[in-house]
Amino acid sequence: MLHTYENEQLALVRESARQFAKDFIKPHIMDWDEKQFFPVELFKKMGQQGFMGILVPEAYNGSGLGYQEYITILDEISKVCGSIGLSVAAHNSLCTNHILSFANEEQKRRYLPKLATAEWIGAWGLTETGSGSDAGGLATTAVKDGDYYIINGSKTFITHAISGDVAVVMVRTGEKGHKRNVTAFIMEKGTPGFSAGQKIDKLGMRASETASLFFDNCRVHKDQVIGEEGDGFVQALKLLDGGRISIAALSLGIARGAYECALRYANEREQFGQPIFNFQDVGFKLADMATKIEASELLVRQAGQLKNEGLKVTKEGAMAKLYASEVAVEVSNESVQIHGGYGFTKDFPAEKFFRDAKLCTIGEGTSAIQKMVIAREIKKDV
Repeated sequence: MLHTYENEQLALVRESARQFAKDFIKPHIMDWDEKQFFPVELFKKMGQQGFMGILVPEAYNGSGLGYQEYITILDEISKVCGSIGLSVAAHNSLCTNHILSFANEEQKRRYLPKLATAEWIGAWGLTETGSGSDAGGLATTAVKDGDYYIINGSKTFITHAISGDVAVVMVRTGEKGHKRNVTAFIMEKGTPGFSAGQKIDKLGMRASETASLFFDNCRVHKDQVIGEEGDGFVQALKLLDGGRISIAALSLGIARGAYECALRYANEREQFGQPIFNFQDVGFKLADMATKIEASELLVRQAGQLKNEGLKVTKEGAMAKLYASEVAVEVSNESVQIHGGYGFTKDFPAEKFFRDAKLCTIGEGTSAIQKMVIAREIKKDV
């Protein structure tokens, strides 16, 4: 597929990510999926490649790249394996980017070089069992005790909860319903009272580790606060604007992978003496898939460009995430359909794209939440 927007640097980045995915990810995807194995050593290797600190400046051992390169890398990796793409996205855009965007210089110099090189794997914790999208109603609390905070509670559906070396977590430091009642803390593995639960058994994205985090009278120094007390919710909202671009790029890659395997199959599989691609029903399905993928990419690229320019991206990020994630589900479903009975087996990649795609309409907020965000933004145009 021709990428007409690409310059020479983006083309080199794409080829680097494509070759890496082919050599180090593709041979293992079904084994990792079956075993729900999170390949930590792979991520160390991606750190050496520059894929774990894409947006981090070179001064902190990062790649110093922008959102277009970030989108390209996620696209190519997710085209091969959505699980690995999801973990790359979570590490880069949530934990690492939270510290890059809002931490003080001392915190940046302490954590970013380790995260950017994948010496440390990062996690990010907002979601709780009783407050998925209701971030203002967090039950996990931090109570001030001199120069320390005592944290109690739990987080759920946390990517890299077990293997992560450091996590940025949002904790309530005020009364429920009050403004500025959430604070972001940097938590290191090994802190007394800070632990992870069992790996969650998931439908898809099975090689991307997901578990709960627990805080039992966890004592954390005030130096671990990011920004000021009460800034956490505002920080999280700003971060999620960029996070939507991540999920949109992840969705784009999954859709592209599902489409390409269906296109190959349709040209190889013969019925009644000809490739099934020649049958109008199949050819039209593939035409629709290709068109919607192109439209998804334009939305994602537009959001990425605005982000690069430092402009507000709330509406555009939500639009990209909404459309690309729904296209990923639709395209992966049609890919299974084109494969027929074989699409329902693990001998062909279509079924994995089908399972992985669904999370894209849930992670970083459901489709309904994206529509709420978009509606709120477009109302300002009236």
